[in-house]
Amino acid sequence: MDPKHEIVTRLRRVEGQVAGVGRMYEEGRYCIDVLDQLAAARAGLEAAALLVLEDHVNGCVREAMGGDGGPDKARELVSAVRRFVRSV
Repeated sequence: MDPKHEIVTRLRRVEGQVAGVGRMYEEGRYCIDVLDQLAAARAGLEAAALLVLEDHVNGCVREAMGGDGGPDKARELVSAVRRFVRSV
């Protein structure tokens, strides 16, 4: 499957999960069930983020490594990974 299509599909799935969690909470569903669904949505976002990272490495970073922009792209990648890891 095309990486962009896979990422968009995952993000749409997470969007639906989050909307469902909102409805669950509004309906007064059991808090633990709501938390479980929030955890599932977060896991979906993390999976999508890793696919975006993989796509970036296989596209932008690989291309930059073949030219003069390699060191800058490598620093940018490390910085992005640090931000992502801190947010998890």
